Amino acid sequence: MKLWDNHMHCHFSGDSDADPLDMIEKARQLGLSGITFTDHLDLDYKEEPHLFDLDLDACEKAMPALRKEAAPFFVLHGLELGLQPHLAQKHADLLASYAFDYVIGSVHVVHTRDPYYPVYFERRDPAEAYTEYYQAVYENLAAFHNFDALGHLDYVFRYGPQDPAQPYDTYTPYAPLIDDILRFLIAHDIALEVNTGAFRCGLSVPNPCPQILKRYHELGGKLITIGADAHKPSDIALGFDRLPGFLASCGFDEYMVYLHRVPHPHSIY
Repeated sequence: MKLWDNHMHCHFSGDSDADPLDMIEKARQLGLSGITFTDHLDLDYKEEPHLFDLDLDACEKAMPALRKEAAPFFVLHGLELGLQPHLAQKHADLLASYAFDYVIGSVHVVHTRDPYYPVYFERRDPAEAYTEYYQAVYENLAAFHNFDALGHLDYVFRYGPQDPAQPYDTYTPYAPLIDDILRFLIAHDIALEVNTGAFRCGLSVPNPCPQILKRYHELGGKLITIGADAHKPSDIALGFDRLPGFLASCGFDEYMVYLHRVPHPHSIY
């Protein structure tokens, strides 16, 4: 396959019990070029307190042994950071203290609520729920943007009331908001993640949808990363066979792998 899965979780994440060695072995079997572990850190997660606390010291200590065991297969040490504006200084201090290869900034929490839980959508117009999500993404970017890629930009649509099997457009109804987000990413050299975990949720296209990716390209965006958001070995590289054609249709012929937080381009073919 020769693609690199830049978003996955193992037993260090609160929602995974996967052995990292099993994840590595599955990735090798699939013929990937490499993988990046990006375990969750979502501080002040009110839906289930401490679910996504992360033992950063244990992760850092485990990584050299994992890399040695996997060699010559490439294994990188990343982080998925759950953004909330009031955590900006804590996140800055944290990233100054640990040497990650790659950091994803993801918005899971919208004004204390995660759209993963149905209550986020209860008794409100779906368009209002989606608008609030995009507003929260921009608020988070303005508060803190010292990360390498924005994760699953239209994450909220994974759990919305629309029929996931039907074609959908997460861009056009919210274009002004999303354009502001995309312009911010481009101005600050932050990559836009293409996350195939959407397929696991029944969606027909990755997060974000092709309309967003095409608009990102139109605005001059060049940095994309790819990841399956796997929490178990069977989900590694989910839908990666679709990515070359999908990304080419959106204007892209390469993706980025971050090493020591520096982007390295890789062909999608």
